[in-house]
Amino acid sequence: MTGENFRAMTQQLLVYVPPHPLVKHWLTVARDASTPSVLFRSAISELGRWLTYEAAREWLVTQDIMVQTPLTACPGTVIDTQVPIAVVPILRAGLGLLDGAQTVLPLAKIYHLGLVRNEETLEPSFYLNKLPEKFDPQTRVLITDPMLATGGSIMAAMAELIQRGVDPAFTRIVCVVAAPPALQKLNAAYPELTVYSATIDGEVNERGFIVPGLGDAGDRIFGT
Repeated sequence: MTGENFRAMTQQLLVYVPPHPLVKHWLTVARDASTPSVLFRSAISELGRWLTYEAAREWLVTQDIMVQTPLTACPGTVIDTQVPIAVVPILRAGLGLLDGAQTVLPLAKIYHLGLVRNEETLEPSFYLNKLPEKFDPQTRVLITDPMLATGGSIMAAMAELIQRGVDPAFTRIVCVVAAPPALQKLNAAYPELTVYSATIDGEVNERGFIVPGLGDAGDRIFGT
């Protein structure tokens, strides 16, 4: 299922699945159960890089300037550093995407959110919250979380960010695999959002895992 098809189904929330061959390659490496932890980390980091590149395309604020080349004056375009950029990794697994995201957004501030899911109820709770009391309303926020499955964790994170002044229209979510339950919840609450995912899988099992998915991303990233 492509991002365009899923947008038509939800009518509002934009879910973009880049057709880039490197995204497809690293997704396949990450899916493979035989991939060792060290290579899995590399795959997730690379996906963080390429998906953030796509997310930044029309999201960053730019300004036109004049520069002096060795030969003459020339118009140019640079990132407007007056507009704040924040990356919010959802711990643990969101850290795997962070390295790649930071290569694209080296000036971004990093705010960690730690969420743990109750294995019986599947409900999330915070164990770490390093968000500022209030965000500048113009802040561009990128959330990294490899798996959007039942939607519990990402909805909790979004509620916390909105409470602190984040505009959903300026928010991007980078994930590796997304599933309809999470996307439907996001669509109902935050249709202005844009999600960038390497793929969309169709099923979440009774344990809250995406199928076919790639297993427990946090365990595979950290070898635990």
